[in-house]
Amino acid sequence: MTYPTIVVPDNASTQLEQLGTKPKFWFEDREGTETLFKEGYPGSGEHWAEKIACEVARQLGLPHAEYELATWRGRPGVVSPNLAAGKARLILGNEVLAKVFSGYQASERRRDSQHTLSRVAAVLSNTASVATPAGWDRPPDIADAFGVFAGYLLLDALIGNQDRHQLNWGLIRSSEGRLMLAPTFDHASSLGRNESDKVRRERIMTRDKGRSLETYAQRARSGLYRNQGSPRPMLTLEAFADAHKLSPTAGGYWLHRVAVLPPDSFEAITQAVPDTMIADAARDFALRLMLINRERLLALM
Repeated sequence: MTYPTIVVPDNASTQLEQLGTKPKFWFEDREGTETLFKEGYPGSGEHWAEKIACEVARQLGLPHAEYELATWRGRPGVVSPNLAAGKARLILGNEVLAKVFSGYQASERRRDSQHTLSRVAAVLSNTASVATPAGWDRPPDIADAFGVFAGYLLLDALIGNQDRHQLNWGLIRSSEGRLMLAPTFDHASSLGRNESDKVRRERIMTRDKGRSLETYAQRARSGLYRNQGSPRPMLTLEAFADAHKLSPTAGGYWLHRVAVLPPDSFEAITQAVPDTMIADAARDFALRLMLINRERLLALM
């Protein structure tokens, strides 16, 4: 199986947003669904990283934004249906936390030590205020929205996603005013997508422990902090481990989901990315990274 590549019409853009060299815009697909096209940063693998992350989330049973590989005017990217279609609204994490915690500044900074795991847990554990994602079949071991978020953090640790900052999670307010956790979205900063093929090969082949892929995996950092004022965000594995402590049943459930996922399923996912979208070195690097992180997660059991 090979993942399809959607060709977005040249004139599809209705609301073009130029972010540096990375255009993104909303358009209506053939079924009339409001859809976002996001171009990958030139020379990076943001498009294939997003697709692989989407398929890994599917295998884990996590509620997630759907992503398909796409091109627009020959530029590679992904397309994704609007998570908050119609009269629903996506409220990003910075705005959510600013409404709950006095003194929290709803800035748009990606790295902000106000963004602590304990604050996120306090908001998402309140079942009276925040529901689990709409349309998701909640397992008995997941009691609240924070239990789902713990799964998002496991995904981050598995794929090396270093972008779980305060703008990369949120709540959806339905047209009736109901608040629910949004599916996980925006995973392009993962799987070593920004490394050169030369660096990828070196890290795979080296005997220098400090340059190894194992060491690379251990250095991935989340966008969440343990304490306000901490100089650096937590490592991705630390973030999940702390979430596991806060919600042991949910954390155990997500670890079990990883444990029962056969290692060859990761190979199937990476192999399904078309050769035109990913280099062999990047494919190999991404696969090896996930297998290493899988073992690191299972060591927590």
